[in-house]
Amino acid sequence: MTDIWNQRAQSYVESDAHRQGEDLEQLVAWAADARTALDVATGGGHVARRLRDAGLEVITCDPAPGMHPTVICRAEDLPFADGSFDVVACRTAAHHFEDVRAAVAEMARVSADRVLIVDTVFTTDEVEQAEKLRDPSHVRNYSEDEWAELVVGAGLELAEARFFEHSFALDAWLTRTGCEGEEALRVVDLLGDRAREGRLTLRKIALRAVKR
Repeated sequence: MTDIWNQRAQSYVESDAHRQGEDLEQLVAWAADARTALDVATGGGHVARRLRDAGLEVITCDPAPGMHPTVICRAEDLPFADGSFDVVACRTAAHHFEDVRAAVAEMARVSADRVLIVDTVFTTDEVEQAEKLRDPSHVRNYSEDEWAELVVGAGLELAEARFFEHSFALDAWLTRTGCEGEEALRVVDLLGDRAREGRLTLRKIALRAVKR
């Protein structure tokens, strides 16, 4: 998968679905009083950029060298000591993790204060089919209850959960993973009313979890 992500790197830097959004603003607001942060699965680096703009010292990590992270590693294997960062953040990436439980546990371990997670929330089996067809690296989205269990299971307290309707260009979303032709038509069909007038709207969940 690493080669795939290296090839996609620039498209994630330019992605309108990743470089902005109310969920990103919320994540930055939740990190406001922190000094240090780790951006897990940084991708195009949008979380890191915003946190640095807010005055935080930020380390990034990602398994794909093409994303130019500070440290190359999987979310499931973070090479940092316990409590290394005030904030550990992860945005719109957890649905790709092979072992999301291990990843959340690692994020909790290296955080000294809070873990902030944003991802697309599970809605229907049809949307999951669409996501997987559009991008085979998609593992699955998780429901609010599943996220609560993952957070608590990692030894964290779920302090707050918020939901956002995130809308972005449908064609760019398909093109980013090379989804075209009949496959693209099938994806759009599976998405139903979420894909309208050239836009795709997906529901996202933002979680603020704190160390007990």
